[in-house]
Amino acid sequence: MAEQRMLDKLKALEIHYEDVQSRLADPAVYADRETLRSLSREEKELSPLIEVWRTLQERQRDLEAAQELSSEPDFQTSAREEIAAALSDIEQLWEKIKLLLLPKDPNDVRNVVMEIRAGAGGEEAALFAHSLLRMYTMYAEAKGFRVEVVNCSETELGGVKEAQFLVEGEGAYSRLKFESGVHRVQRVPETESQGRIQTSTVTVAVLPEAEEVEVRIDPNDLQIDTFRSSGAGGQHVNKTESAIRITHRPTGLVVECQDERSQYKNKDRAMKILASRLLDAEQKKQHSAIAAERRSQVGTGERSERIRTYNFPQGRVTDHRIGLTLYKINAVMDGTLDEMIDALATAERAEQLRLSEQ
Repeated sequence: MAEQRMLDKLKALEIHYEDVQSRLADPAVYADRETLRSLSREEKELSPLIEVWRTLQERQRDLEAAQELSSEPDFQTSAREEIAAALSDIEQLWEKIKLLLLPKDPNDVRNVVMEIRAGAGGEEAALFAHSLLRMYTMYAEAKGFRVEVVNCSETELGGVKEAQFLVEGEGAYSRLKFESGVHRVQRVPETESQGRIQTSTVTVAVLPEAEEVEVRIDPNDLQIDTFRSSGAGGQHVNKTESAIRITHRPTGLVVECQDERSQYKNKDRAMKILASRLLDAEQKKQHSAIAAERRSQVGTGERSERIRTYNFPQGRVTDHRIGLTLYKINAVMDGTLDEMIDALATAERAEQLRLSEQ
């Protein structure tokens, strides 16, 4: 019964895919940018599934042909070999289809708002927060994403008390969403004269960027203040009141932006951050019951969870959600995160598959 439902769904999706392709071939669609973007996204999302489904159908036809030949004495040996190969391929293709049919996170295609805050550990935590900001910037650039720092509060020694930044690029959230949580560092601080290892923490929050149509913000709910930028230096620091602080009165959320000299640009970026925070809060409220059921090794991404440890003396990085340890801490800190993120994505899909089969 479950297999028949899956077959029906695959056939319906193939028909829908062909309809999307037909509409994309219509020149009139290109006059409507929003429709074009929506159809192009659908085609891209469905293409891997339909490709595997069509390959499966082809191998099933090969299997049927080989089974017919198996009754012929001259072709029995080759037919048996083809039957075995086809059955093996069909089994693997079904497993791929099951994974591709798993519900996708609708936020995966979005841009990202990231927030980094120094936690326990004083100046050492702030210095590590700066290291994480550098790590994510290098990773984003290597993936072809664009990074915009919205707000960064620095310490005198070059650390970062807190920073907010945007990461723009297709699929940015699908890659960076696993970074949300508490990151722990174990290393000898530069300020430590006796070589003792210190443990410090930094919290990372990853939010999908909200689209304008999703979050309606009443201007009357906002308190907007301007102030002079502050920082470690720079010609424009403390010269003009270009920095913006927006307070959302109903929720008490406060967002600051002082990275740009333009008050208008700072306000625009601060509003993006505020909208994303409000969307994140609403989504968490709506899905709290589901999130509790889905809690697993991959984790929920809440800041209270310690997700990863960076041990510099041993040169290792350990992700506690999946028990993965990589002895390449320098490469990781230089933004080489794909191996870790791929493993987390695989673990998430495996858990989804397990739950879907229960």
